[in-house]
Amino acid sequence: MEKVNEILNSFIQQSKTDNLKWSAYPKEYLDLNMKVSFGQGVPARVSWISFLAPEMQTSNGFYPVYLFYKKENKLVLAYGISETSEYPQTWPDEVVNNHKKISEYIDNPARYGDSFLFKSYVPKIDSNNVNFFDDDNQPVSNESVENDLKFIINSYKKFVSMEIKNESSPISQGLFYMEKQLEDFIIENWNNTEFGKKYDLIEEEGRVISQQYPTSIGKIDILAKDKKTKSYVVIELKKNQTSDDTIGQLSRYMGWIKEHKKDDNVKGIIVAGKFDEKLKYAKTMVPNSEAFLYEVNFQIKEYK
Repeated sequence: MEKVNEILNSFIQQSKTDNLKWSAYPKEYLDLNMKVSFGQGVPARVSWISFLAPEMQTSNGFYPVYLFYKKENKLVLAYGISETSEYPQTWPDEVVNNHKKISEYIDNPARYGDSFLFKSYVPKIDSNNVNFFDDDNQPVSNESVENDLKFIINSYKKFVSMEIKNESSPISQGLFYMEKQLEDFIIENWNNTEFGKKYDLIEEEGRVISQQYPTSIGKIDILAKDKKTKSYVVIELKKNQTSDDTIGQLSRYMGWIKEHKKDDNVKGIIVAGKFDEKLKYAKTMVPNSEAFLYEVNFQIKEYK
């Protein structure tokens, strides 16, 4: 991963040109999607770098963002809010009540005046390097710039995680869409997940048949085999279901495998974006079962 100062060095210098290409920039930073824009068709008055959770878009969401106001020569690190569409969720009160809007910091900003100021820097180009200063013309170290970004990104991650746990929030509801995509993701990236280390997908005549494996009582999301024991592994994704429904479904499929595949050691796994107390206790009553959490960047880690 490139250091933020390297990214900003290129970003500031390119912002002062007519070059609108962004493909050379990283697509991710600290596990968030990273988007860069210098304008569409013509150079924008404000170029930007946004850092997005998977369910967010720069045009519809809230997120940490660098905004470079060219006229004022100010680089603002902000608690960003989309302008194109009003997202039903926003930053928590601790941000809204304790940080001024960009419109209160910059007179008549070209755009994004409703976003909230976190830090601002004055970039100065020396040869091919960009150095940053504060509003009092005091130098700002590269370490400080990097720490500022880490702080706002970590705050963002914590808040998004809290909202995921709230089932009524738009972010949590967005998980239902992501969970529908998760099944494909796991299959396509099997060898790069925790599952691929211990289990094999099932193939038949050179074709993977593990996904949506058919049974007489429904389709198993993913059916795999333990590399060592060769026992079957039933993997179910908690798709907008209650914990009781999820456990019941897993148990039924494990029972079907036990009877029809003659496997007394069948294992069950639940994968979800969040787990509640009901699921925690119910899981203890299903022998040979495990639970895994996926993070917003679709990493898989065991839930214990």
